[in-house]
Amino acid sequence: MANRTAGIHHITAFARNPQENVDFYSGVLGLRLIKKTVNFDNPHTYHLYFGDQAGTPGTIITFFPYPHARQGRVGGGQVGVTTFVIPQGAMTYWEERLALLGVNATNTERLGETYLQFSDPDGLRLELVERAEGAVATAAPGGIPAESAIKGFGGAVLYSVDYASTMRTLEQVLGFVKVGEDANYARFQSTADLGNRVDVPLRDMEWGASGAGTVHHIAWRAKDDQDHEQWRNKAIEYGFKATPIMDRNYFKALYFRENGGILFEIATDPPGFARDEEPAHLGEKLMLPEWFEGQRTEIEANLLPVSAVAPY
Repeated sequence: MANRTAGIHHITAFARNPQENVDFYSGVLGLRLIKKTVNFDNPHTYHLYFGDQAGTPGTIITFFPYPHARQGRVGGGQVGVTTFVIPQGAMTYWEERLALLGVNATNTERLGETYLQFSDPDGLRLELVERAEGAVATAAPGGIPAESAIKGFGGAVLYSVDYASTMRTLEQVLGFVKVGEDANYARFQSTADLGNRVDVPLRDMEWGASGAGTVHHIAWRAKDDQDHEQWRNKAIEYGFKATPIMDRNYFKALYFRENGGILFEIATDPPGFARDEEPAHLGEKLMLPEWFEGQRTEIEANLLPVSAVAPY
């Protein structure tokens, strides 16, 4: 089978305070809260989704906020850095905005590009990079001019405990193409305009520890249900223990852990986030899948209140 993923579908991480999470990703970074639901495997915690105005695959970062979560340790077996892409010429705006809002940021270079690196309130490592690819945003929360707003993912830096195995999986299983390498990193590219570049440090990393400020998994795109079935067969063919396909309401999902320790998901592009809310009102209410509706009162009683974006 010649499957080739278009790129990143979403990245899911751990946080603590859900309101602080919303304030940062919408209020500071200008991403739209597109879905407020619960962790389908543990409905006593939120699952918050942020992205562009429609929640397009390649723009979506999601969080499980556990108020009493331990602090994680970024390391092998994780996405080490999540990369967001901004329009060319927007870096100065972001340097000034983050400084004004008290977010410490530093400039660094990798594979010929300049990145602005910083962390969210839980310590999740993030960076911004200017690129021409990807449509300029039509709107952004937090008072951010659309011409400077985050477009979506630029990609990710994968921290692997067996980097050679991770690179083989990217190429042989997911269909990424190696497009660059220096003394420290190799770069792989997919076909989409967003979420299309993945960098791998050329050394085995010490294991990280999951907790607040770390990534739980990275999800790759499948075109539809038929493509999804082929991805599952391909993962099993390559020796991975792929889960059954699971209904996540807004996409179908399957999971496997590659040999570098990173949890990979394959997620379908459809049906999308407007299946249970009007596009103009995404993220405004707590949305539950039908199998949890009978527990709504109990579920809501266990969740901290979350209001809309802070007025930065």
